[in-house]
Amino acid sequence: MPLLSMDWDASVAEKFIANKEESWARDGLGHWAFFADGRYVRWGGFQKEGDEWDFGLVLRPDSFGLGTRIAKKAIEFAVADDRIPYVTFLMPPSRKNLGALKRLGARHVGEVTYDGANFLKYHLETS
Repeated sequence: MPLLSMDWDASVAEKFIANKEESWARDGLGHWAFFADGRYVRWGGFQKEGDEWDFGLVLRPDSFGLGTRIAKKAIEFAVADDRIPYVTFLMPPSRKNLGALKRLGARHVGEVTYDGANFLKYHLETS
């Protein structure tokens, strides 16, 4: 994860979870846990970044092939939710395989810096 600049321990995990739960309380939407065939494959979902809903997805390496299916389901959710007129995606510049974003219909809109890390920013209309 590009923004993870410290060692991952119980204290960091607790703060991370508290932050995600705060998003749910504040915005009524946040991240979900994802399962495939009864196995936890990691997490992702929508997080409000200013006025924008950003979609993020973090999968286990052996579950990368599920990314497009999970993202399509999430986009279906966003299309049905009036609060989300569009979705943004922030990708690390080191990410070279961006074909899935293009197949979803997302377009590159520029580069942004978030918490000191650079990202490629994509935009997808949902309304």
